[in-house]
Amino acid sequence: MKMMKIFAAAAAMVMTGAMFAGCGNNSDNITVISREDGSGTRGAFIELTGVEEKDADGNKTDNTLKSALICKSTDVVLTQVSGDKNAVGYISLGSLNDTVKAVKVEGVEAKTENIESGDYKIVRPFNIAVKSELSDAATDFENFILSSDGQQVIEDKGYIKQNKNAEAFTSNGASGKVVVSGSSSVTPVMEKLAEAYQKVNTNVTVDVQQSDSSTGIKDVINGTSDIGMSSRDISDDELSQGILSVTIAQDAIAVIVNKENSVDDLSMDQIKAIYTGETTTWAELTK
Repeated sequence: MKMMKIFAAAAAMVMTGAMFAGCGNNSDNITVISREDGSGTRGAFIELTGVEEKDADGNKTDNTLKSALICKSTDVVLTQVSGDKNAVGYISLGSLNDTVKAVKVEGVEAKTENIESGDYKIVRPFNIAVKSELSDAATDFENFILSSDGQQVIEDKGYIKQNKNAEAFTSNGASGKVVVSGSSSVTPVMEKLAEAYQKVNTNVTVDVQQSDSSTGIKDVINGTSDIGMSSRDISDDELSQGILSVTIAQDAIAVIVNKENSVDDLSMDQIKAIYTGETTTWAELTK
């Protein structure tokens, strides 16, 4: 009996040690958070950071770590990063809030002046997809977006307006409904644009439906939406299906970490290494 007690105590000590060892080994592991396939933010991020690579024939390979946690919206990325001290993610700069920390990239902060100067490198367009023939209501809303009034809404939301010489908006007096669908990154500013526009033309209702860039573009091609939101460049294949691409703003992609994380700056090479799985712990980045 005595021997059994000694054995049990020894086993418990071994198990306890293993538990602490396991916690120690995992405490510094980076939790890599990415977006789903079809996300314009993911498409732009992997292209700009080199996570996506092309072979000699132009075929693209997304080398995002297979074990990355996939989130289907900007809000979910923010929630995951704010709740995990070892997490890293990426979001539209215009969606950044104080629940997380945006790191500098190559020593450059993600802010308007650095985007305009070209010093901040992870920048992509906000586009809308439309057909060449729009309803009067959809045309009116598009004209509002591109007017000085709409571009001011875009700037007020923290994005870079596309047309600094735009003229003031004049409505064509249309009535009806406009359906807008697509990118979750573009959705917040599109909702603000719709809100401002409907104050100017109360005869039009704008229905903004959040999904992802690829879905929004397909909706326009299929005729289920008037306007598609895309946070990436619209491909030649998509354009060949009878749609046009219109850039409405420029946006930076902010690389975000938990507020408790001591890392304040990452190079493009370090970001690529994290997202391809070459770098797996934060300690590797602080040596």
